[in-house]
Parts: sequence; structure tokens; C-alpha cells
Amino acid sequence: MTAQLTPDTATAVAQTFDLTHPATGDLIGTYPVHTADQVKAAVAKARAAQAWWAGLGFDGRKKRMNRWTSYLAKHTDEICELGNRETGKPRGDVLFELFASLEDIKWAAANAERVLKARKVNPGMSMINFEARLEYAPLGVAGVIAPWNFPLYTPFCGMAYALAAGNAAVVKPSEFATATGVYAVESFYKANPDTPDGFVGWVSGFGDTGAALCTSGVDKLAFTGSVPTGRRVMAACAQTLTPVLLELGGKDATIVAADADLDSAASAVVWGGLWHAGQGCVCVERVYVVEAVRDAFLAKVKDRVSQVSVGLSEGDSYGPMTMPGQVDIVRRHVQDALERGATALVGGLDSIRPPFIDPIVLVDVPEDSCAVREETFGPVIVINTAKDADDAVRRANGTTFGLGSSVFSASSGPEIAAKLRAGGTTINSVMTFVGIPALPFGGVGDSGFGRFHGDDGLREFSRPKATTRKKFGMGKDMQQFPRDKDAYKIVKRVIKLKFSRRLT
Repeated sequence: MTAQLTPDTATAVAQTFDLTHPATGDLIGTYPVHTADQVKAAVAKARAAQAWWAGLGFDGRKKRMNRWTSYLAKHTDEICELGNRETGKPRGDVLFELFASLEDIKWAAANAERVLKARKVNPGMSMINFEARLEYAPLGVAGVIAPWNFPLYTPFCGMAYALAAGNAAVVKPSEFATATGVYAVESFYKANPDTPDGFVGWVSGFGDTGAALCTSGVDKLAFTGSVPTGRRVMAACAQTLTPVLLELGGKDATIVAADADLDSAASAVVWGGLWHAGQGCVCVERVYVVEAVRDAFLAKVKDRVSQVSVGLSEGDSYGPMTMPGQVDIVRRHVQDALERGATALVGGLDSIRPPFIDPIVLVDVPEDSCAVREETFGPVIVINTAKDADDAVRRANGTTFGLGSSVFSASSGPEIAAKLRAGGTTINSVMTFVGIPALPFGGVGDSGFGRFHGDDGLREFSRPKATTRKKFGMGKDMQQFPRDKDAYKIVKRVIKLKFSRRLT
């Protein structure tokens, strides 16, 4: 899908851009390029409506979010058709994306009260005459910048946790996948016609529009995308001290141990590396297989890849590359690996036929090559040989990324998983931690910080508020002048009684 304008020239020469199918060029829709003033206006409208939403309480918000999921479920065919036309991905993959979105919305609505409601906490001995309470208040307005690779799931995910926590939201979809992001926002109004105008809003355009959202006055900015853009988002938000949640790139590794089920591992690696043409931050990009089972594993991978088809037919395994520029990155990574001595187990440079890329599996790729160090974000799987599980862990942890990972082992899965530097690890499968709403999702290092999903995801979009109330006075009050010398004696006695015996 290509936009008619480049990010550098969009705001200077036009107020709209066309969204087209990435393979056929068919027009999907025409969308406005929103200016900074228009973005600020959208945030202001959302802020005005947020008080209504917060006033509904947990039960009122849950009811409306459940209406939302019901509406979306009834329009499954329409959503899958739109997602297929916009990205070229198979309708089944769009359906999977929708399923995960509905799970997130439902879970966030159902668990917000449990996680965020006000509760008493123990004040401790030093403040025994006080009552202590903790609550989580809404931030206000959340900004959500969504990527082009999962343009349905990421807006829904961001909105789900922001809304459940009591916030309004403004979404900026990618210029390469605007239609589904707009649908995600507007579906809330269709499910809840009583919603004040602007409570959830969308803005469209290019990089300038996203930058404007960062400095528009939102109370938190949730960004999903590349590391370079994430750095720019963070720098822009720093101007106004706007907190950020960054879910950035990955270079996810899979370890195949000597006692792994090789059939299961091969099937999972091929699916995890090639699903959606490898255009996923948690797709399998690197595999470290223990030397003892290397040859058998490679044979099974080659067999599984031979069953993969690429195209626009409903039965094809995956479709085109969504963003044209990504093809050049894939070509550079493959060429560099081959020139430096890697072997193509499947495919090669001839597999790159824009906008499609057939499966490529590279073996024995140098660890310092760009195909190992940088995010490829295409249907390319690198498989390298490790001496043993410890060597595999060392190599898996050898990049600046730390988003997801996976391990295949009959007996040592948890032990190996504990050593991997990643936000999530799946044992004897791939990527499943992403699809469980109760588990936090996010990365470390260049993969970002902050979390979607789970209790942590709800707290990301709220601010903790501590409240204390004096219940009764004490005979010896340390919080007044003049100081009572006897009070110090009492405090010293308490310190010795409470802490001294526990210091050894």
C-alpha cells in the first residue's frame, strides 16, 4: 500500500492522501493530513468528553466496552474484508488479529476495577495512627500511534487499556494502513451512540501529524513502531514531559535444544518467521539450534517451508510486503549475509520480487552481520548452530533488542527461558505470550519499555494517588514544634525492638 505523498512533502503540498492496496494499487480511501492545530483540537475535544467517561465508573465503562466487542463480533466479515484490502494479508490473519483485539477489550473491561480500585494499605508502625489508601486515577487523554503491520490490533489494544482505566483516547494510524485504525475508533460510536463527540478520536497523516500528537497535550503517548521513530517520539514528548510507552522492534530468537521435539519446533519456527511475511515485531528472526540436532532440524524446516505459498489467493500462507521501503531492507540483509559466507537453505535474492518476497532461510550467518544484528522485518529466518544450550542463550542475548523469545526443549525449557533477556518467552511454541491478555507485553533494551496487557497495562494508563488520614493523636507527636525529647527516646526504643534483631 503506497501513499501518494512522502512524509517530507505531505503537509506542504496537500491536505489529503490516498491509501491503496500494496499489491494491486486499488484505492482503499482518501484521508486528510491533519495539521498540528487540528490534532490539538482533537485532543481538546477528547479531554472535554473524558469527564463523562470517568464519571460512568467501572461498571458503566465495562458495559459500553462490552457493547463494543459485541458490535465488532457481529461485523467480523466486514472487518476481515477491510483488513485484507488494506494490507494484503489473508483474511484468516485479519480474523486472528480481530480475535486478539476482542480478547484485550474484554479482559481490560472485566479487570479494571480489580486492578485500579481504591484500597487500604498498611501504614506501618511509624504511622500507626494514620489510615492509608491507594487509588489509581485516569491520566486524562491517551495518544496512540499505531503501526502499519498490525493496524487493527494495535489501535484496539491501546484503546482497550486506556479506556478501561478511565481515559479518553486519540489514535493516529499509520499512513500505510489508515482504514482499519479509523474503523477501530468509529466502531466505538456505532456500538455506543450516546458517546460524546470526540471522546475517542482519530487523526491521520504522516510523520508531522504523529509529532503533533506527541506535543498536543496528551497525558501519555503509547507508540508501537521502529526504534528510530521511537527515539524521535520520545524526544518530542520530552519537550512537554509527556510520559511514553514504547513498544519497539524485536530480533526475536528461538532456541532448539538437543531434546526438542523437532517436528513441533520446525513447524513453529516456519510459521513464526513467515507469518504476515515476517512483518511482526515478535516474529521469529533468529534460531539457534544445538549442534547435535542441527541437520535433522534443518531438513524439517526445509520441508515445512516447501509447503508455504505466497500471493493474494485466500489459501496462500501470506501476502505482500505492506511498506515498499521494507523490501530494500530485506534485500540488503540477505545480500550482506550471502556475501559474508552464509548459505541459503531456502530461497535467496531471487526470492525478492516486489511487492512479494518468497521465504528465505539462511544458515550459518555471521553474528555481526546486519541479518543478525538488525531487525529484518520480512520473511527471512536465520538459523545458526550452537555448541549447547548455554552457547545458544549467549548468542540469543547478543543483540540490543529484547522483546520476545522462545525455547524448544522437553526437559530444560523453564531453565533456559529464565536466562533469556526478553520481555516474554514461550516454551515449546512461539509468540503465545502476546495473545494472553493477563500477561504484560513489552520489551527491554532497544525493544522499548512500558507494558500493554495485564495489570501492568492498566496501570500504564493511570496515575497512583496516595491518601492518608489521621485517625487519632499520639501522646508524643514528632510532627510538631517544639520537639519532645521523650519522643526521641521512644522512637529509638522502637527502632531497636523492631529492626536490630533482623540485621544479622
